[in-house]
Amino acid sequence: MKASIVIVTYNHANFIDKALKSVLDQKADFPFEVIISEDASTDGTRDIVRGWQERYPQTIRLLLSEKNVRSNRVIARGFEAAKGDYVALLDGDDFWTSPDKLARQVAVLDADPSLSLCFTNAQVVDAAGKPTAQLWTPATTPARLTLPDLWLGNPFPTCGSLFRRSCVPTIPAWYDGFFPVTDWPLYILFAEHGDIAFLNEPMGAYRLHPGGLYSSQADDQKLAAMDGLYCKLEQCLDPRHLDGLRNGHRRYFLDWAREHLRLGNSSLARMSLERARGSGAGWSSGDGIEVAVLSARMLLRSAMRPGVRH
Repeated sequence: MKASIVIVTYNHANFIDKALKSVLDQKADFPFEVIISEDASTDGTRDIVRGWQERYPQTIRLLLSEKNVRSNRVIARGFEAAKGDYVALLDGDDFWTSPDKLARQVAVLDADPSLSLCFTNAQVVDAAGKPTAQLWTPATTPARLTLPDLWLGNPFPTCGSLFRRSCVPTIPAWYDGFFPVTDWPLYILFAEHGDIAFLNEPMGAYRLHPGGLYSSQADDQKLAAMDGLYCKLEQCLDPRHLDGLRNGHRRYFLDWAREHLRLGNSSLARMSLERARGSGAGWSSGDGIEVAVLSARMLLRSAMRPGVRH
């Protein structure tokens, strides 16, 4: 089997049909399977995916939770069940937009055994599937990346992924606890074993909607979640990666402090700077001048707010 597509779904009754159709419409000259990992939905999603499996019994397999697992085990079990040389991951509320996506990514990984991952870009769409002006990955992203490029956060959409399964034959148990962040720790695991190829063409759609587990969170919640994620990664990854991870941790929040200042959100800027300091940003890490400048800008902005007495 050349490829397995793992579709992870929970309460996606309004979206799962489009996701499945986009996968089954792929034009490929090799066999592929579809594994649907469904986490005890309450909105009829399970009945929908059962219907698809009955229509395509030779292609679709179901992994059904007895109760809502609400952990990354739902993703990990899909990888463990996969028979393909490569695994593509797709959330049930997203979809693919190019019928050649799978074949083109497989060709990239076939041609270069040193690659562990291949990604495409993705169009960000609204709840109705209407494209926004935003692409998930910046166009400036290089065509080839390595593990250190991931320390500053996740640059790639789940719907754009293709993994070389042999790089990580068994997903470690610690991955289960990173929910609802499903993709970034997985990318890091695979990037430990090979480089990453990036095709800067949108071949999938990432859907923003109120039911999204991560995208629907408030900005302060996302900052707290990312801080916790970096701290958990420190405990789980090979110690030889800790310096790079810690540098990325500081840099991530310093960059966000600067960005929130630019956007005029002093509260989020302060929160970001506090988390950067908490991760070691300061004179000892070589970030002292940057921290001082950001602190001064925040004080100046606070002093200039209407109603503040001078």
